[in-house]
Amino acid sequence: MIRRDAIENIMEYIDDEIVVCNIGFPSKELYDVKDRDENFYMIGSMGLVSSIALGLAIAKKDKEVVVIDGDGAFLMNLNSIITTFVEKPDNLTWIVIDNGAYGSTGNQETYANDIDLLKIAKSVGFEDAYEFENIDLKEVISNKKCSFIRYSVEPGNSPAPVIPLSPEEIKERFMEAISK
Repeated sequence: MIRRDAIENIMEYIDDEIVVCNIGFPSKELYDVKDRDENFYMIGSMGLVSSIALGLAIAKKDKEVVVIDGDGAFLMNLNSIITTFVEKPDNLTWIVIDNGAYGSTGNQETYANDIDLLKIAKSVGFEDAYEFENIDLKEVISNKKCSFIRYSVEPGNSPAPVIPLSPEEIKERFMEAISK
């Protein structure tokens, strides 16, 4: 299974939740799998998708927020796991798709091959930290707890097309959808 398969699987459980997706291929794959106005496709700023999702979860307490992150991006902004744990928004589900590679820049290996991302989350204090195959995602999303999920896949990108929206169009469409 590669990342696109994981995204397809995740999106089977998404109804009206806000979804914030990591840069590059993950966003292109999400757009191709299930484009929705409530999806925010990150363009640039590797490592910051979790920070954006945290801000949305704090600002939009009435909406569930799901962040689709990558292991490389997660490792680029380890401060975000600490800040997220301290803030503990009960409407945030953070999914790190761990393929052990920087998929959007040529599949170079990440340090996730040498460390356990789930142990990092648990060591910070996340009690609700899971391996994806051991959970019911819909139940975790709706459990009113800040949750961390590691979804392990093989490296590889699908031939997803470029998102035909400008960053401004993505932002405007998303902001209008979440303001309703």
